Amino acid sequence: MDQKILSLAAEKTADKLQEFLQTLREGDLTNLLQNQAVKGKVAGALLRAIFKGSPCSEEAGTLRRRKIYTCCIQLVESGDLQKEIASEIIGLLMLEAHHFPGPLLVELANEFISAVREGSLVNGKSLELLPIILTALATKKENLAYGKGVLSGEECKKQLINTLCSGRWDQQYVIQLTSMFKDVPLTAEEVEFVVEKALSMFSKMNLQEIPPLVYQLLVLSSKGSRKSVLEGIIAFFSALDKQHNEEQSGDELLDVVTVPSGELRHVEGTIILHIVFAIKLDYELGRELVKHLKVGQQGDSNNNLSPFSIALLLSVTRIQRFQDQVLDLLKTSVVKSFKDLQLLQGSKFLQNLVPHRSYVSTMILEVVKNSVHSWDHVTQGLVELGFILMDSYGPKKVLDGKTIETSPSLSRMPNQHACKLGANILLETFKIHEMIRQEILEQVLNRVVTRASSPISHFLDLLSNIVMYAPLVLQSCSSKVTEAFDYLSFLPLRTVQRLLKAVQPLLKVSMSMRDCLILVLRKAMFANQLDARKSAVAGFLLLLKNFKVLGSLSSSQCSQSLSVSQVHVDVHSHYNSVANETFCLEIMDSLRRCLSQQADVRLMLYEGFYDVLRRNSQLANSVMQTLLSQLKQFYEPKPDLLPPLKLEACILTQGDKISLQEPLDYLLCCIQHCLAWYKNTVIPLQQGEEEEEEEEAFYKDLDDILESITNRMIKSELEDFELDKSADFSQSTSIGIKNNICAFLVMGVCEVLIEYNFSISSFSKNRFEDILSLFMCYKKLSDILNEKAGKAKTKTANKTNDSLLSMKFVSSLLTALFRSSNEFMRYAVNVALQKVQQLKETGHVSGPDGQNPDKIFQNLCDITRVLLWRYTSIPTSVEESGKKEKGKSISLLCLEGLQKIFSAVQQFYQPKIQQFLRALDVTDKEGEEREDADVSVTQRTAFQIRQFQRSLLNLLSSQEEDFNSKEALLLVTVLTSLSKLLEPSSPQFVQMLSWTSKICKENSREDALFCKSLMNLLFSLHVSYKSPVILLRDLSQDIHGHLGDIDQDVEVEKTNHFAIVNLRTAAPTVCLLVLSQAEKVLEEVDWLITKLKGQVSQETLSEEASSQATLPNQPVEKAIIMQLGTLLTFFHELVQTALPSGSCVDTLLKDLCKMYTTLTALVRYYLQVCQSSGGIPKNMEKLVRDSEAVPNRSSRKDFLHAQGTIDHLN
Repeated sequence: MDQKILSLAAEKTADKLQEFLQTLREGDLTNLLQNQAVKGKVAGALLRAIFKGSPCSEEAGTLRRRKIYTCCIQLVESGDLQKEIASEIIGLLMLEAHHFPGPLLVELANEFISAVREGSLVNGKSLELLPIILTALATKKENLAYGKGVLSGEECKKQLINTLCSGRWDQQYVIQLTSMFKDVPLTAEEVEFVVEKALSMFSKMNLQEIPPLVYQLLVLSSKGSRKSVLEGIIAFFSALDKQHNEEQSGDELLDVVTVPSGELRHVEGTIILHIVFAIKLDYELGRELVKHLKVGQQGDSNNNLSPFSIALLLSVTRIQRFQDQVLDLLKTSVVKSFKDLQLLQGSKFLQNLVPHRSYVSTMILEVVKNSVHSWDHVTQGLVELGFILMDSYGPKKVLDGKTIETSPSLSRMPNQHACKLGANILLETFKIHEMIRQEILEQVLNRVVTRASSPISHFLDLLSNIVMYAPLVLQSCSSKVTEAFDYLSFLPLRTVQRLLKAVQPLLKVSMSMRDCLILVLRKAMFANQLDARKSAVAGFLLLLKNFKVLGSLSSSQCSQSLSVSQVHVDVHSHYNSVANETFCLEIMDSLRRCLSQQADVRLMLYEGFYDVLRRNSQLANSVMQTLLSQLKQFYEPKPDLLPPLKLEACILTQGDKISLQEPLDYLLCCIQHCLAWYKNTVIPLQQGEEEEEEEEAFYKDLDDILESITNRMIKSELEDFELDKSADFSQSTSIGIKNNICAFLVMGVCEVLIEYNFSISSFSKNRFEDILSLFMCYKKLSDILNEKAGKAKTKTANKTNDSLLSMKFVSSLLTALFRSSNEFMRYAVNVALQKVQQLKETGHVSGPDGQNPDKIFQNLCDITRVLLWRYTSIPTSVEESGKKEKGKSISLLCLEGLQKIFSAVQQFYQPKIQQFLRALDVTDKEGEEREDADVSVTQRTAFQIRQFQRSLLNLLSSQEEDFNSKEALLLVTVLTSLSKLLEPSSPQFVQMLSWTSKICKENSREDALFCKSLMNLLFSLHVSYKSPVILLRDLSQDIHGHLGDIDQDVEVEKTNHFAIVNLRTAAPTVCLLVLSQAEKVLEEVDWLITKLKGQVSQETLSEEASSQATLPNQPVEKAIIMQLGTLLTFFHELVQTALPSGSCVDTLLKDLCKMYTTLTALVRYYLQVCQSSGGIPKNMEKLVRDSEAVPNRSSRKDFLHAQGTIDHLN
């Protein structure tokens, strides 16, 4: 029969074929086709013949075709056919589908839909036919019966797609079903149906099946619904990430983890690649992605951003068209996130309303961590983002050698955090991705070298961390570092020091790098620029400190910041200690040549030798011999000659120009510290060993010389130095300049000898007399210089030179001296203050161990303990009652020192606060240390606070004319500093707040500065406990009561909530303070409204869902209305107050404008949500009515317009 059909089909006309096919019984044709197909015979030719004999122009032919289609679909789905046969059959069915009339196409489509919904498909091969059927149906113009109605072909197609998408899809056919729609012409609405259905299937599919489905969705998005596709993909993987993190960090141990971490990251990486590839082909998709994620900038950026979406954005930066706007979006999101964090941390009001959430910075670092799973497409974006953050938010321009921030103080912290985040991104990326390391290192070094005029400390810190992480790995990048060495001569000294310190571990593992550096330093030693020569000295000193000679003491005696890494490097060092000795002695030869150069170069050498000895004790003989031979040039060896030093030889005269050539005081200071170190450290270890007499001679000679200088300096009069009162000290003559230089040298020498004699005194009476004699010589000169400078009214009148006393000696001296009140004690306290100020400004102090944070911290503890004891034992009032000398009392100087120290410790030693506070507790004994370990920082701080509270109360109990304003200001500053260490939820914090409030309520002082500092303390405590609006309202009433009403006929009742507010302080002091605080409250409220508006704009919900969604916002809305309501009362009081013209009125008007701008924003928010939430709340209506009481029409224009809209709605 099959042969007959084929032979009839070969004829030109199909008439005989049609007649033959009509004679066949119903099942014969389908059975024949089935048998032929299963046997693998020419089913295609048979099928073509049947279609030829079954024209759609005849009803019988159409019905026959319909049955054949059904039979073929079942055959293909059965899986009994060979792959080629099945493909041929489907291909023929596709070709013939468009001949079908509309009703039969609808029937065929319904068959497919039923099979999909019932899950009766076996292999899904036949689904290839469905898009052809739907496409053919869409072309039918006639009306077709569908359901109970009549629809056009296009409308039928829409209904069929809707039915298909609303039914159940078996997960194994989801990809096929989604894929087939790319071949169907779809309207935007139809695309949305399909996209929603496919996205809803994500959660039901295996993770590995999602990437191909995403690919098909992205292909489909070219027809429309790009936003929905991107939103759905991002939302699904963001939720999956969140769930995965919760599972990994959950408190409960989960038996089964939903998704293995590695598998999830690989799937995410594949999907990101699919999306980036799709964006390259369709830029509109990229624009939609950026637009979607930018929406988060309007409200809460954390809503839209997640580790997955950030990784996606970073991958998109590889497309040049989107690079700048994506990086700008991420940069803005980072800073906004840090600003939000700052706002939350500074306000208990916001903390109670807004739950803690993860921040963009955390997400970005999570992306870096996840990128280990072959996310190479993310790394370049991470590197670019890291450098953009460091470039944009690093320290700003330099002014007078100090780094300053150009932005307002409020934004400094977010900027610093953003810069730190950039450094962390680069460091972590460097650790994970080997292929990007060279680029990161190159870019860091480029910035260090090319930005010499800008602060680059953040890049040097990053470089140091990179080198510390893997010095051996970086050998492959050594050429980049050696290139940077070529520019050392042109870089600022501080940059050179930090750069060499950062790369120092590399020098130990790379001989070529070390040799290259030495060549550069030797060349720089003879450069024309002074800074280049100083850089050479700094470099050589660093090498001497870090290349140990055989037999040197262990570095455990001198803690260094690089010790951990250097232990690692030393183990793998290619140099042995014997080779190091030759190397170090060569450097010493180079350094001796510096002793013939300018004073600044020599000074650097003297300041560095002490640290060299501590790290490399075997160089002691070489160093001490060098110092001794240098000293002998300026020392008078004859024991009877006065003075003992040749000051003339220290001064260089070139024509009219006089300058210092030899900093003799620093030379002696270096000798004294090196000698003391040698006696205390080396000699005890050498007892019992035979030492060469030649070596011992150096130390004896130095001791004898210092002893002789001491004795002769005591005997010398100022006339011996030609520096008596009659001498010329003016800065305009060469003699005056020379005398000034000599005077400072003599004073420096006296300080050095004071420390030397104290160190060898063993508390002998004679030595202390010598020390006092030396001090009297120092004081006489100091008084003469101050007197002459005061008369000349020069700029240097109040300038003091850095003291040569070491910080450790100052702490010992203070302890020894605080038994009576005299000038020597005042001098010692002043030097202590100078050291602490130096620490605050530069992060280190001058003198030995001045760069060692641990030693500085220990000295700070000792100094603080003594100053605290002195201040609390002898109050200022007692000391000043019998005071005759001018200037600040010693107790006041002690308080000033305490204020500076508390500030410095919080700035540089935050992790050691507990240790610092324990050191101040004089009752703390070693036996009790274990029990005291349980005492919290808050409890220890509260104990210290009580001492200063007592002092302030004693001050306030005095009469107004006896009130010491300076001391009161310092006490409030100390209390403010200490209060930052209290935990806001602790009872001690509440006690501090109530005490401060009580002081403000009960004490009336007319000192404006004291009032301002006390009120600032009150506000800073209040905002950490609760919202300050009630406090502002009370203060505004007090201001109104004291200053009176703008209407002179109105008598204002005085409320007197706070006695600190009086006629003298009410304006401008308190008035400006409360307005500034009100501005901060408005900023917080504005932030909350923006957050609410952002949530509303992102929610596209049904009416029921929308009304339910607004419920969580009700506490926030209520809090906003309460804040604004109280602020309205506050502003109403101030508007009615007779404020003095000027800053108070200007600030009030500016803040009123902000108030109405905020009210307008709130009204617009309610207009946005009122339809879904059922109207405007009653308390909001009351707020609007209350606002009419504040008469400031010009600033209410927008607000009144919004108010009119509300009235219309109601």
